[in-house]
Amino acid sequence: MSKNTLVAPIVKWVGGKRQLLNDITPLLPKRISSYCEPFLGGGAVLFSIQPKKAIVNDINKDLINVYEVVRDSVDELIKLLEKHENSSDYFYKLRDIDRNKEAYQNLSRVEKASRILYLNKTCYNGLFRVNSSGEFNAPFGHYKNPNIINAPVLKAVSKYLNSNEIKFYSKDFESILENVKKGCFVYLDPPYDPISDTANFTGYDKGGFNRNEQIRLKKCCDDLTKRNVKFMLSNSATDFIKELYQDYNISIVKANRSVNSNGLKRGAVEEVIVTNYGIE
Repeated sequence: MSKNTLVAPIVKWVGGKRQLLNDITPLLPKRISSYCEPFLGGGAVLFSIQPKKAIVNDINKDLINVYEVVRDSVDELIKLLEKHENSSDYFYKLRDIDRNKEAYQNLSRVEKASRILYLNKTCYNGLFRVNSSGEFNAPFGHYKNPNIINAPVLKAVSKYLNSNEIKFYSKDFESILENVKKGCFVYLDPPYDPISDTANFTGYDKGGFNRNEQIRLKKCCDDLTKRNVKFMLSNSATDFIKELYQDYNISIVKANRSVNSNGLKRGAVEEVIVTNYGIE
């Protein structure tokens, strides 16, 4: 069955893998019968592979809600997206709803998904960023014509999610990985180890992701290897990460990244693709 090219990321995501698909795809196993992605984010690799069976997870519950709403209520979602305004006052009014926990909880699942998609497409640099209280805190982007509603892509993604066995979770990555069976392929795209202090961005979720978490993830990778489960991992090419995964196959690729508080340091940076298998 041929892949639908309209099935593509529906959110802008820091560290998204769309630009690296040409590097990632040749390193994938030739046959992927089932798939697991514990750090889903924008889902570029999932939507590129389009597996028939997948377990996908992200610790950010608002993001997982977006995918579930696209699957279950895409027409209602599109109607709500059409009502949004591209103005600073409207943006901050909608953004700050989560400061009032009661008001936020009173939103329906579709309203929450519509809000997140709107904020994602109109905030500065497409950042999905929350503070330590879990509140969305990226500023207004001042874009003239943001693509808030991409109905063909939303409908194509909805059809893909409904036509295949795609299970969504919002848990800690370790609890997802410990249940992966042999024969499943795992793609890991955690928050990256920062290449400098000014490039540090792990604000996808209020919990953050530090080097202790990177080490915990590495132990999970070792466990997958012992269980003969194939994995691929992406991360920044820092000395820490290269040393951490020195016993595995490491490929170095270049990606353009814009998350740096110092504008002069944005641009092409080295990243690693780690695998526990050879190319077939």
